[in-house]
Amino acid sequence: MPKVWSIIKRKEKDLQKHLLSIRDVKSKKDSDEFFDPKIENYLKEFEIQNLKKAVERIKSAIDKKEQIFIYGDYDVDGVSASAVMYLGLKKIGASVLPYIPHREKEGYGLSKTGIDEIKKKDAKLIITVDNGIVALEQVKYAKDLGIDVIITDHHTPLDTLPDADVIVHSTAICGAAVAWCLIRKLVDEKTAKELLQFVSLGTIADMMPLLGVNRSLIVEGLRQLNTTTNIGLKALILESGLELGKISSFEIGFVLGPRLNAIGRLEHALDALRLLCTKDLLKATKLSRLLCDMNSKRQNLTQIAFDEARLQVQESKKIFVLGSQMWNPGIIGLVAARITEEFARPSIAISIGEAMAKGSARSIKGINIIEALRSVSPLLSEVGGHSGAAGFSIESTKIEEFRIKLEEYFKSVNIDEAVSALEIEAEVEKDELTKKTAKMIAELEPFGIGNPKPLLMTKNLKVSDIRTLSNGKHIKFRANNIDVIGFGMGELANQLKDGQLVDLAYYLEINKFNGSENLQLRLKDLKIK
Repeated sequence: MPKVWSIIKRKEKDLQKHLLSIRDVKSKKDSDEFFDPKIENYLKEFEIQNLKKAVERIKSAIDKKEQIFIYGDYDVDGVSASAVMYLGLKKIGASVLPYIPHREKEGYGLSKTGIDEIKKKDAKLIITVDNGIVALEQVKYAKDLGIDVIITDHHTPLDTLPDADVIVHSTAICGAAVAWCLIRKLVDEKTAKELLQFVSLGTIADMMPLLGVNRSLIVEGLRQLNTTTNIGLKALILESGLELGKISSFEIGFVLGPRLNAIGRLEHALDALRLLCTKDLLKATKLSRLLCDMNSKRQNLTQIAFDEARLQVQESKKIFVLGSQMWNPGIIGLVAARITEEFARPSIAISIGEAMAKGSARSIKGINIIEALRSVSPLLSEVGGHSGAAGFSIESTKIEEFRIKLEEYFKSVNIDEAVSALEIEAEVEKDELTKKTAKMIAELEPFGIGNPKPLLMTKNLKVSDIRTLSNGKHIKFRANNIDVIGFGMGELANQLKDGQLVDLAYYLEINKFNGSENLQLRLKDLKIK
């Protein structure tokens, strides 16, 4: 769909000052905290309620040699949080084992199935990480079996909290960071710092705002990750084609994170945790290859499902309810996200089973998808999520009724029929397109939610040397003699001609290859004059 460009007008000639002001970084104090965020400046934020009580219960378990289980989740944050807690407790001599539920067979969070398995191992204490805050019935079930429960979580609670022995909870940081706030009270300072490499994985993958306390965690976490001695992470970095010492938020978000996530989408996420915790080089090599292979499989399955989903789209609808018996439930969220991105409409992708189906919903700015799903909640077996993304289960025979009622609900919802807007942070003049400007922008790293990589635009650039890459999948050309790369935009080659003038929306980067550095515009959108 065509996109409207929403361009923020520059009030500062200095581009960096302009970009900082957008991020509400205006005073010298703001600037110091942004460019050199120190963990010690945020110690107050790490003192989450009930930490002392949790520490006392864990120390008691260690003294009594009780069996402790870490109950994690199958996404990157859940696996990272499990690694933080497991490795930390191992360091201080605890008898500890991990448990991560199977995405398809058990679903998210504490379950009676999981608790029963843990009970068989004579567990006396469960510590949840990245889950548990809404597990009222499950916590009661564990308690009735004689198992104490410490909840560490960052998700939004219900009006009623579980009757756990201790609840350590904050929505300001990710699940791995909440787990770290607890474990840092039990381990030495060196170990606590080393564990921040896993916190950086969880924070970026779970799309937490990368400002303030999260920025301090990420900066130190990236420092630890880039000098890591963790055998599993080193193997994954190597297998992914990355270079230790050159890992940024981008590499976590688009390379390492998807590989750690893929195994939980298609198989069992316990293998991702095994990779992060192993001390065996051969095992680390095998597991890192498995994760990369699973990511390739996930990409293929997602592309096939996305192509099928596009054929089901009726652009006249305000919401798309799409489904297939062939779609793996582990990839439907990715399919819904891509459909929403392309068509600027709320989208639901459903994996249809014989009796039950699983759905994943993604929305656009201003449309609360969880409210929409709750409007038809009598048809759903379970539903959870937030305004932008949600998941649910439904009996397969009820899908058509679900679609009709949801479309009826959206008839009264005001969705802009035109386009999705590109939020462009600044118009940049041609003479500002330099390596110096690109390096200045790189100083704003780490990028992510709350601190996005600046999307810029420049008018009236002259096109030349047009070609496609990867069998027509990507486009590459030059604009005023600067390299431009458009990933997944190969179809533009049919629209462009040498000598044309274009306005480009892009990310300004330095492309490093074979020891050389070249200025590059990573294309987001263009307008032909």
